[in-house]
Amino acid sequence: MQVQLRIRRFNPEKDKKPWWGEYTLQDVHPTDTVLDLLNRVKWEIDGTLSMRRSCAHGVCGSDAMRINGANGLACKTLVKNLAAPGATAVTLQVEPILGLPVLKDLIVDMEPFLQAYKNVKPFLITTGEQPSKERIQSAEERAVFDDTTKC
Repeated sequence: MQVQLRIRRFNPEKDKKPWWGEYTLQDVHPTDTVLDLLNRVKWEIDGTLSMRRSCAHGVCGSDAMRINGANGLACKTLVKNLAAPGATAVTLQVEPILGLPVLKDLIVDMEPFLQAYKNVKPFLITTGEQPSKERIQSAEERAVFDDTTKC
């Protein structure tokens, strides 16, 4: 399969505004991830491409970005899920996630997010004696928060 990859680029040291880099990749497998494609661009075509990546298993979230207009993890987004059934070519658009300052290319400043996360305190705070065993949450208690965890 052939993939035409449009990547929103920005280097604050030399660019006044963002621009679109276009890269064509041949021999892409339907089970390749967007992260696989970005790595190929960086390693085979343009070594200046900057992005975050870490675990490559959908756990850490460091490769979060907008893929064809939707937020997603590059390591979990398969090419076959972005192409029409039976397609031999597809165009993909990749850009930094919205709402955070862009540092370079697909890298955003995570500090505002991390500060908000810290302010929310998304953990249990014991106000008395530590429990001697695990705190069990019922299905009903969990249901109250289900929608907030589906990002």
